[in-house]
Amino acid sequence: MMAIIGGLGGQEVVVILMIILLLFGAKKLPELARSLGQGVKEFRKSIKEISDDVAENGSEDSSKSS
Repeated sequence: MMAIIGGLGGQEVVVILMIILLLFGAKKLPELARSLGQGVKEFRKSIKEISDDVAENGSEDSSKSS
């Protein structure tokens, strides 16, 4: 059987999702998913900005040393 997330299989993921549903309730799940999506979006944006800055500074450093 193929692992879905890391070392977790399908049954473990289902159990985790059921526990989350019990803890937060059905009404809060869309709000949680939305905020999680926004957090991931901000994280990716920050990573892209950092890599762009590193690439920009790296090209400046190589042009100065030439």
